[in-house]
Amino acid sequence: MSKFAVAITKDTYTTQVSTPDHMGLTDEPVELGGKNKGPTPYELLMGALASCTSITLRMYINRKGWDVQRIRVRVNYSRDYKEDCDSCSSGERKIDVFERLIELEGDVDEVQRSRILEIANKCPVHVTLENNARIETRFGTN
Repeated sequence: MSKFAVAITKDTYTTQVSTPDHMGLTDEPVELGGKNKGPTPYELLMGALASCTSITLRMYINRKGWDVQRIRVRVNYSRDYKEDCDSCSSGERKIDVFERLIELEGDVDEVQRSRILEIANKCPVHVTLENNARIETRFGTN
C-alpha cells in the first residue's frame, strides 16, 4: 500500500507533504488565502494523471521499439454541468472533467497513434479516476 502524509498548521494553507522517500509542499493561491508555495491539491491530481499517463506510454512505446523521443502530457481540469442530468435527484449537477492532451515527438503513424490513445486510457491513475473509488476515513494514532 502506498503511503502519503500531509501536515498543516493553524496559521496557513501550506501543507507539508511526505512519502517514505520524498518531501514537498502544497498550497492555495494568494487570492484564496494561501501563500502559493506549492501546487494546489487539484494540480497534484492533474500531475498524477499526466505523470502516470506519460510513464505508461513510455513503457509501452519502449517495449514496442517505436521511434518516440519525447512524450508530453498536459492536463486541464474543470467542473462542468452535466448535460444529461442522470443524477439530478441527488442534487449533484456537476461532473469533474479532465482534459488530457498528448504530444509526441517522433515518427509514429496513424495506427500507432490510435494505439497510444488506447494505452493512455489504461494508465492506473486514469482507471482509478474513472472507477468508483472508495475512501475510508478514520482517526489515526500519533
